[in-house]
Amino acid sequence: MTAKKAATRQGFKTGEFIVYPAHGVGQITAIEEQEVAGFKLELFVISFAKDKMTLRVPTTKVVSVGMRKLADETLLAQALEVLTGRARIKRTMWSRRAQEYEAKINSGDIIAIAEVVRDLYRSEAQPEQSYSERQLYESALDRLVREISAVDDITDTESLKKIETNLAKNPRRAKAAVEDSDDVAEDEQEEEAA
Repeated sequence: MTAKKAATRQGFKTGEFIVYPAHGVGQITAIEEQEVAGFKLELFVISFAKDKMTLRVPTTKVVSVGMRKLADETLLAQALEVLTGRARIKRTMWSRRAQEYEAKINSGDIIAIAEVVRDLYRSEAQPEQSYSERQLYESALDRLVREISAVDDITDTESLKKIETNLAKNPRRAKAAVEDSDDVAEDEQEEEAA
């Protein structure tokens, strides 16, 4: 097994952050050559630091597995804009919707992932989510946070704030937040009077 540093293959180079659909944002740490069953294979070594995982992907399989470069600023802006939109929840059984959400998350498409975050987001004023809804929401949110962090070179916390700010821009959510603050103010006035 030989490792090649600072090499470029299929338009990807070592040290570069990429998106691997099934796992999210990772970093190419090396391009290696391995012999498997008598065949020489050239592999991207991709590290997913948060998951403490390393993946080896044949350079010839990049397209078929859907590995892609990080989103550019324009695509990122579109994804953040999706978050401000109205949730589109189909009237189908949860199991079917859950499969569709899972497929969107694992597609690696930042717009599709933003749609899942938007559709499954719940403000404090809204009813609790089921366990499976929460899991899917957190999975999509984590993918979106990591990609925004990598593209904008900011921390995950700053990235999360950016997402939450855009989610709050939804007119219906903003209205609900104002109503909530009115309720809180009324409760405080009642407590003072008592």
